[in-house]
Amino acid sequence: MTDFALADLPVAVIGSGPVGLAAAAQLVRRGIRPLVLEAGSTVAAAVAEWGHIGLFSPWKYNIDEAARILLAPTGWQEPIGEYLPTGDELIRDYLSPLAETAELRDAIRTDTRVVAVSRVGMDRTGTAQRESTPFLIRTRSSAGTSADFQVRAVIDASGTWESPNPLGQSGLAATGEVEARRSGFVTSPLPDVTGRDREQFAGRRTLVVGGGHSAANTLLVLAELRADVPGTRIGWVLRRADPTSVYGGEDLDGLPARGALGTRLRHLVETGVIDVHASTTITGFATDGRSTVAAESGGESVTLHADRVVPAAGFRSDLGFLREIRLDLDPIVEAPRQLGPLIDPEYHSCGTVPPHGARALEHPEPNFYIVGMKSYGRAPTFLMSTGYEQVRSVVAAIVGDQEAADRIELVLPETGVCSADTGTSCDAPAEAPEDAAGCCGPAEPVVIGIPTGTEHGRSGDNGNG
Repeated sequence: MTDFALADLPVAVIGSGPVGLAAAAQLVRRGIRPLVLEAGSTVAAAVAEWGHIGLFSPWKYNIDEAARILLAPTGWQEPIGEYLPTGDELIRDYLSPLAETAELRDAIRTDTRVVAVSRVGMDRTGTAQRESTPFLIRTRSSAGTSADFQVRAVIDASGTWESPNPLGQSGLAATGEVEARRSGFVTSPLPDVTGRDREQFAGRRTLVVGGGHSAANTLLVLAELRADVPGTRIGWVLRRADPTSVYGGEDLDGLPARGALGTRLRHLVETGVIDVHASTTITGFATDGRSTVAAESGGESVTLHADRVVPAAGFRSDLGFLREIRLDLDPIVEAPRQLGPLIDPEYHSCGTVPPHGARALEHPEPNFYIVGMKSYGRAPTFLMSTGYEQVRSVVAAIVGDQEAADRIELVLPETGVCSADTGTSCDAPAEAPEDAAGCCGPAEPVVIGIPTGTEHGRSGDNGNG
């Protein structure tokens, strides 16, 4: 295939969440045809899974500029900048209208799961003419139908939602965990406790496992349910010895909605509403996948009883379908190698991670980029606006505008405290009450992104801080 023919091919965007659709909008802005491949039955299918959850970041940080340009002629009304939307509102008021624009409507293919990415006629060992060879993307529908696509470049914005961290120790699943997840004893990471999933939790005993914003939000909404149904019991399993670090910045947090979570959580623990199991590691589940959880606490074996276990231990990237792509990943956080030291949570909080673009996201595979939450691997510091800056720069690099790719256009606000073992993103999902006004009191919605895990150890000479 000639370079001219290669240039005529679309650029594939894997995933139609906020960053994926922003990438598609940036491509349109540059006169390039996008091909958006979405595994779910609708755009932003992963966001819909936590649609009841609110964001810590207000609308003014959640809308990409290229997307705003596409939406402007449609009569779209931009949401109020200071309002903090829920996931459902993010879809309804922004992502769905964006996907329905004339420029993107026919570019998006739902029910199209990417199962492999390679180069036409060669695997990862082939080098000759690799850069001028189209990418081959293999997909599968929910009905099992396969299809192949040829594209000139690939932007992987598939996120981490479908790759939760295991609950066992050493980064491995606990004995019986797979069966417990399959049976529903281990729930989804962000269940709708006071909405569609209420019957699973009302009057029952729930264990929440994890030490980040996702865990905190689930604990808070379980406490709301307990106020209505007094028989509801709440346990909190933490690997750390002291829960106080989870409370974060409280009233010093740059995102007030997020800081209020810590203040409320501290009160619930101190008043005994939440039973804390500190220094505890899950080691196994009952053979029937229900009722009991085996754990180690203080070097001793213990048995915890529950009707449901909520996994809030974070997420990790699914790299399996990229096996034929030449990746260069940080050995600790599994982010692109140049980005890894910049986002390592042992050295950086949300407010200290610098904006970055294509150069920090490069791999040995030409014209292949991982962006969005997935680009952070196991680091928990991602902000949605950071992803928008990533794709602006990446698209500029793909079209050969290196000056624009190297220019940093994003100025991040100071977002306050992000501890090293949060298990969430800086925009981490925060539970919203039934009135969608947020978890921090009447008329104040909350913040989100997609959480990840942070178990790692970086030696000091590998970092940049």
